Amino acid sequence: MKSGKIILWGIAMLIAGCGHQNPQIPSQRKSRPPEPDSTQLAVMELNMQLAQAADEQLAALVQKQEEAYALYNGGAWAAIIDRGDIDRPMPGMGEECTVHLKVFALDGRMLEDSEGTYCIGKMELPVAVDTNIREWHHGCRVKMFAPWYSAYGIRGTRNIPPYENVLIEIELR
Repeated sequence: MKSGKIILWGIAMLIAGCGHQNPQIPSQRKSRPPEPDSTQLAVMELNMQLAQAADEQLAALVQKQEEAYALYNGGAWAAIIDRGDIDRPMPGMGEECTVHLKVFALDGRMLEDSEGTYCIGKMELPVAVDTNIREWHHGCRVKMFAPWYSAYGIRGTRNIPPYENVLIEIELR
């Protein structure tokens, strides 16, 4: 008899759900998206205008160059100076490559000169470089005019100011 009471008590506890409430049924009314923040909209509009101005500035600058530039992903204009070792495969996504970058302001001032090993596709390089590097062979040298939004962005770096359109000389080693 004692074991029967224990079993009944256990069943009662299971039915009660140990104090857990059943989930609530969602309401049937349609939710509206939050109202956009006017400051956020103003910043987005300003960045769009700055991006358009950068594109126009670089397009005009490229026309004055001796090298033949082509428009690449990310709004960047690039000229292949040396095609590199065309017998070697191009770097693939996730591959580690040694890259030498020289970054110049459009007035010719050198802003940065660095070399490092980077994992392609991990956005360790400026977006304009990272998204296009898979089209170049090892040993390739490229000159690229990159707009701020696909170069170093709104934050810049220690050496490169925010919103800076740049010329990047790239050597894929």
